[in-house]
Amino acid sequence: MSELAIGDSAPDFDLEGNGGERVTLSALKGKPAVVYFYPKDDTPGCTKEAIAFTSLRSNFDSLGITVIGLSPDTAAKHDKFIAKHDLNLRLGADTETGTAQAYGVWVEKNMYGKKYMGVERSTFLVDADGKIAQIWRKVKVPGHAEAVLEAARAL
Repeated sequence: MSELAIGDSAPDFDLEGNGGERVTLSALKGKPAVVYFYPKDDTPGCTKEAIAFTSLRSNFDSLGITVIGLSPDTAAKHDKFIAKHDLNLRLGADTETGTAQAYGVWVEKNMYGKKYMGVERSTFLVDADGKIAQIWRKVKVPGHAEAVLEAARAL
């Protein structure tokens, strides 16, 4: 599968979400969304990223944009993560990694010489027509949520 590019249709997904709800992209048809992939709940970078998106939630809401975070963690772990850090986000449990694979963010990683498969921190801005409007790969957390909000304002 070739890497997704700006203008491509965003792959749909239907995942178990926090609070027992389903998280689907197609349910937002006609509305823009931010879909961000992160490696693991309750780790330093992932927590900072989730807190940053939560702090900007009202700004995204005012633009009619839903922010969805996806990781391989279970919905139960997402619920604990949300409660622990008082997050206000929709999180989806991509436990089988099919969505991460469809978006091209399930990649080989290398830590301390050990190779393993994992999520490459990435964000996709999806327009109201379901097309990818912007892509951020290998995301560095500081300032990222603000950059996504700035791009979202241009939709």
